[in-house]
Amino acid sequence: MKLRFTFLAALLLAGLSLFAQNSEVDDTWLVRAENIDPANYYGVTVANGMIGIVSSPEPMRVKDVVLNGVYDYYQRGRVSNILKTFNHVNMNLDVDGRRIGRQNISNFSQTLNMRTAALETRFEVADKLSVSHTMMALRNLPYTALIVVELTAHQDVTVTPMSVIEAPSHLVDVRNYYSEIDRPHVLIPLLTSVAKSPSGKLTVAASTSFIFEEGHGQEPDIIHEDWDYNMHLAKFYKKLKAGETYRFSVVASTVASSQYNDPHNEAERLTIFAMLEGRERLLKHHRQAWDELWKSDIRVEGAPDIERDIRFALYHLYSFARAGTAYSLSPMGLSGLGYNGHVFWDTELWMYPPLLLLQPDIARSLLEYRYQRLDAARQNAFSHGYKGAMFPWESSADGSEDTPVWALTGPFQHHITGCIGWAAWKYYQVTHDRQWLESRGYPILKEVADFWCSRVERNGPGHYDINNVIGANEWQENIDNNAFTNGMAITSLRYAAKAARELGMSPNPDWEHVADNIPILKFPDGTTRENATYDGEEIKQADVNLLAYPLKVITDPEQIRKDLEYYEPRMSPEGPAMGPAILVVLANRLGNSEKAASLFSKSYKPNEVPPFGVLAETAGGTNPYFATGAGGMLQAVLAGFGGLDITDEGVVQLKTKLPEGWKKLTITGVGVDEKTFEVKE
Repeated sequence: MKLRFTFLAALLLAGLSLFAQNSEVDDTWLVRAENIDPANYYGVTVANGMIGIVSSPEPMRVKDVVLNGVYDYYQRGRVSNILKTFNHVNMNLDVDGRRIGRQNISNFSQTLNMRTAALETRFEVADKLSVSHTMMALRNLPYTALIVVELTAHQDVTVTPMSVIEAPSHLVDVRNYYSEIDRPHVLIPLLTSVAKSPSGKLTVAASTSFIFEEGHGQEPDIIHEDWDYNMHLAKFYKKLKAGETYRFSVVASTVASSQYNDPHNEAERLTIFAMLEGRERLLKHHRQAWDELWKSDIRVEGAPDIERDIRFALYHLYSFARAGTAYSLSPMGLSGLGYNGHVFWDTELWMYPPLLLLQPDIARSLLEYRYQRLDAARQNAFSHGYKGAMFPWESSADGSEDTPVWALTGPFQHHITGCIGWAAWKYYQVTHDRQWLESRGYPILKEVADFWCSRVERNGPGHYDINNVIGANEWQENIDNNAFTNGMAITSLRYAAKAARELGMSPNPDWEHVADNIPILKFPDGTTRENATYDGEEIKQADVNLLAYPLKVITDPEQIRKDLEYYEPRMSPEGPAMGPAILVVLANRLGNSEKAASLFSKSYKPNEVPPFGVLAETAGGTNPYFATGAGGMLQAVLAGFGGLDITDEGVVQLKTKLPEGWKKLTITGVGVDEKTFEVKE
């Protein structure tokens, strides 16, 4: 019993670490994983928009490290894949000469602090040692991670911590290096690995170093061990007295030749910079960056579990993207190789709207990705016999089509081009940035409009048909006059005309002429028909309903209600998470808050997987993290229960009602003016 109390006391002292230093953090900021089953484990990601680090159930190790915007051809078909780089934040720990692992530790738990974007892992090694391992992708240093380790001894022990760099099997020509830079007051150890990507076209590099703190006596000697071509490590020995707590840190940087011409040297320079900044300065600036992001937040009084769930979705979108870049978002963000890391309509229609409302600077980066690939979209249109720009269904590094050949979505899912034009005008509505509209937004919208004018088949008034497409409901292929595709074409054509007038130009008169003649089909009873041959089949996700929100092509409440009642029971339970989110918005705007609340739970709860509750794409799925679903869920909150609506006058709030049990919804930091909106029960 005495030993147990001693451990708890030591744990409490050690717990004055990264979490406890933020005394303002309440439980809704923490996502805990306890009683972890390694065989049923889906990791959480710490990321900064450039690197994504996916957690592991193994102590002091990670599953994957993903480097944003870096693509090569490997492992999966004949298309590119976002690159897993070195596992350069892995660690080993020997206690009295014995390697720790799942088999000889206890009380293993992990906690994500969303406020500070830090993942803390805790465990005990017999009755000898308690360990706290906290990892973060530094928000202030986009290519660098920080790990802080605290070891509290309960007996006299010798510990041997190791910083390990391991190469995944697809990296080739791996070269391992160790060097020490000697300065009068500090020795800088550098553990570095360099390799080629699978095709050899890219070079990737990773480098790590230790940070030792004053007050712990003389800095230990570093020993380098070269194990094989794919793994090497740097380690040190430290003797601890019973009751002693020892803390050290590891900084780790990784870059690729698509970002720097000389990734080897740059990775080492960035690591040296971080090492000499020191732990406290790194933590200070990292936290300040996240404090700035969290000025845009969503709070739910009366429903703390819901508030945590909402914040968890926000955390992932904030983690997977960053301002000041030309990188976009894949459906799985930076959580792994899902969907090859490609960029789909998932960005513009699902993840972009919450970011536009809460982080316009990040939203701008997503659009910059598209603008910089406008030439590739023009070439794609030319190749298919069209004018303007035809954006690819799956985009990666250069913006050319990167959809696997077996998937017909590549050549036929044309609505994505409209989605990108739609997103461009939405950005202007929120920011009223005329300079951006002139230099970025209008060039995109003009090319999008020219595409649709060449894409329609002009079969007479009211019959400018868009034939042979795949709509949002991908289960029906090569259909004619799909509701969502046609609605998005109409919308983006009209937005292009509005953008031209906003800039004092006369729009191409054909744009609005074509928009006025694209049909939206209906059944005899007036229900909007999904496509020319649709006859009530089960659908993958919302399609017709998207015409009411977010497109506003359909605005009549009775028409919206009729379409909602028809298509809701036809939505498959096997469909992706974001489908029900649209129904939440529509039900709430129609005044049925009870229905909206029920649909809201369905929009994400069945998709949670253990132990953190990260979202899979479908209920019962196993491919987290599905950032697209997070984007849909957040739209249900912001545009549904929050009543936020993007108009030419900016962000306005519609009449709305909260679900039962929600006492107050507060949305802070909205738009460029960082406004606050509230809804009370």
